[in-house]
Amino acid sequence: MIRRILLTALFTCAFTVQAQTLVPSPGILANNITNLGASGESIWAGPYLNVSHDGGITWQAANVESLRGFDNSVYSLSVKDQSIWVGIGNQYTSTTDNNGSQTINEPRGLLFSSDGGNSWLLRTTAPPSDNDPETTGLIDNPNDTLITYGSVRLSALAVTVLPQSPPWDIDHDPDSGTVWVAGQLAGIRRSRDMGQTWERIILPPDTTSYLAPELGYDFPFFVQPVGIPEALFEGLNFQAFSVLVDLEGTVWVGTAGGLNRSEDGGIRWHHYTSEEGLLGNWVVSIEQQDRGSLRPAIWATNWPGRGRNQRYGISVTRDGGQTFQTALHGEQCYDFAFDGPRIYIVCARGLYRSNDDGVTFFVQNNFVDRNNPSRSSREGASVYSVAVTDNAVWIGSQDGLFKSTDQGNSWEIFRTEIPLDPSGLASIIPADRVPQVSTYAYPNPFSPSSDRLIRIRYDLENSQEVTLRIYDFGMTVVREIMSISGLIGANEIPWDGTDDRGLKLANGPYFYAVQTDGELFWGKILIVD
Repeated sequence: MIRRILLTALFTCAFTVQAQTLVPSPGILANNITNLGASGESIWAGPYLNVSHDGGITWQAANVESLRGFDNSVYSLSVKDQSIWVGIGNQYTSTTDNNGSQTINEPRGLLFSSDGGNSWLLRTTAPPSDNDPETTGLIDNPNDTLITYGSVRLSALAVTVLPQSPPWDIDHDPDSGTVWVAGQLAGIRRSRDMGQTWERIILPPDTTSYLAPELGYDFPFFVQPVGIPEALFEGLNFQAFSVLVDLEGTVWVGTAGGLNRSEDGGIRWHHYTSEEGLLGNWVVSIEQQDRGSLRPAIWATNWPGRGRNQRYGISVTRDGGQTFQTALHGEQCYDFAFDGPRIYIVCARGLYRSNDDGVTFFVQNNFVDRNNPSRSSREGASVYSVAVTDNAVWIGSQDGLFKSTDQGNSWEIFRTEIPLDPSGLASIIPADRVPQVSTYAYPNPFSPSSDRLIRIRYDLENSQEVTLRIYDFGMTVVREIMSISGLIGANEIPWDGTDDRGLKLANGPYFYAVQTDGELFWGKILIVD
């Protein structure tokens, strides 16, 4: 059953102090890098809010209560100089009425830092406790059922439960203090007081191309309203997934029903769909390309929404929405980053690069560490996020964080560097998840079909040859990997879950032994596919 949490149980003060300092981190705290944010030399990475100010040589973590223990994670990230906004959420699986399963995403608040991450405030999901229907939180009071828009009062559904209203995207203007959040069923929310109170922003209905208060529209403002045929009114354009405030102050919003543009702070809106040139109406990411004296180019991912003749790809407008060009037809893409005319787009198939402002693209889906060629991305690993710092491009993937200082021609790979001896780790890392061992394997349990590779981790005091042997439960060797050149320090050996004949092993427990010149380290792996 889906958990339903009433707002009356959530009323708290608008913000609470979460931490005073960043704490040292042994590296990135997870290999599944879903969010990246860059400012100057600094790179911020989700899902547990790591930062490096020196190109990945050293790392820190935000030791905040809302992320401690890894129960919640970063859903969105906006970094502008010393101002940082972070959307926090939680995901779980719920059983549906027909005994199926549904993935649920919930908001867990917003983190804000004005000093580069040295101290943090938590903005809660709850609205102010004075029960004022004109001011909301990231979700609403139960009586928030009317919204004033021009000369009319629109009926609205108060979003009073957390499921499916996470902060998928966030953007902010440090000068004005205005913050925008895209929260799926909660729509678009705007705060003008640094996240203490919020306004629900009216977007055009699905079939409306332009919305302005002087036109006197009267329509219900919620998804799939009762009594109106779904074919006429689905409310898809009220489900917000992405938001951007560009260099000119124009607000762009991506929804399940198209792309929206406002030049007056969210009052009047132009609404674009596949009818105006998009490939698909579901827009999960919007980013801007700074072009100097020219208008910024606005790039958007396009996924198929409801309706015919929609497909995956990307679209770009260089003239403020008057015209759109499309590219990467059929590719499911997630994020953009730019370095002048160089364009980086991460998609399900890999990283697409263009050195000529989008005229031609080249794809890369294999990333090899230039310092250690045996260390590479696993085959088929998705890439989700991309960001550009002053001298590097960074790629977030299912299999770690990749950095290039030569426009993507060579790479350095960062993965979780939890030490074999966890004593002295920051309190953000749960001690019970990092036992003191001589070797460990991750992910464990291991699913060959979804994880593709498991990595066996060990440390060496001297460079030497290493042999890895995999044993079944009867202690019969089923796979041997020999003549691996181990380097001083941390090493890892990848294994794909097959035996010496290349056949997939059955589910169950297996043991592994790492044989060095003078020592033998043992560990256990559970295959569950």
